[in-house]
Amino acid sequence: MFSLALINEFLGMPPNASAEGYQVDHIIEFSHWFMGALFIGWWIFFIYCLWRFRQKRNPVASHEGVTSGISTHLEFAVVLIDALLLIGFAIPLWAKRVEKIPDEKDAIVVHAVGQQFSWNFHLPGPDGTFGRRDISLESNSNPLGIDYTDAAAKDDLTALGELHVPIDRDVIIDVSSKDVIHNFDIPAMRMAQDAIPGQIIPLWFKPIKTGNFEIVCGQLCGLGHYGMKGMVVVDTPADYQAWLKERRELSGNQTAVPPLTRPPGEPPPGPTPGTVAPPGAPKTNNPGGG
Repeated sequence: MFSLALINEFLGMPPNASAEGYQVDHIIEFSHWFMGALFIGWWIFFIYCLWRFRQKRNPVASHEGVTSGISTHLEFAVVLIDALLLIGFAIPLWAKRVEKIPDEKDAIVVHAVGQQFSWNFHLPGPDGTFGRRDISLESNSNPLGIDYTDAAAKDDLTALGELHVPIDRDVIIDVSSKDVIHNFDIPAMRMAQDAIPGQIIPLWFKPIKTGNFEIVCGQLCGLGHYGMKGMVVVDTPADYQAWLKERRELSGNQTAVPPLTRPPGEPPPGPTPGTVAPPGAPKTNNPGGG
């Protein structure tokens, strides 16, 4: 059941690394076989038409049209299979992903915040409670705006670009964005979720393989979109605890994070020239007069 991914692997999909990913693999695999069968069928039909209705055999056009009902039955069969894929597999799988989120008490809970062009991770620390975040506190050394005067934030941990999680443990990632719409996508886990400004949307999976698995942004988010990558590192329980210990030691002596460089040609932060200023912004003179 877990190894049914022949065409998927042939087309370059990374091997599945999550307990739930095989369900996605089955749908994709079946769709590939179905489309392959349609491709071969249509080619056979095309070649048959070239032979059956060649000019030598049919010098005069016939206006009678199709009299057989085979084509109707074939079209109905295609629609039926499509409906089966949607109603029987895709919708139930989607419902399970959005409704049956694991209990946070038994899971690793992480906040993932996208920005142009990196992923920031926020972990609650030993007390299991996330500290308060305030957008007014955001800076190069505090990209998430964590309020460290909040008692719950004293033991919070942060990471930029690389997230460690333990194997065989449910992981819940609350995805959000600081600027534009991004997409938090872990292809090997078969999980992806849009990161939308002003919203926090959960994504969850259970890793079943140790190793490094790439995070990509699945939405075109600017000129630096190509470089918005990260890494999920699935550790053994002992390695995961060692990483947490390392992050705790670093949290007390964090140095300022260097400013994020913008790609050549990317507009500087602020309103783009020629756009309407946001409400309340001071008026500027029109260089063209008027």
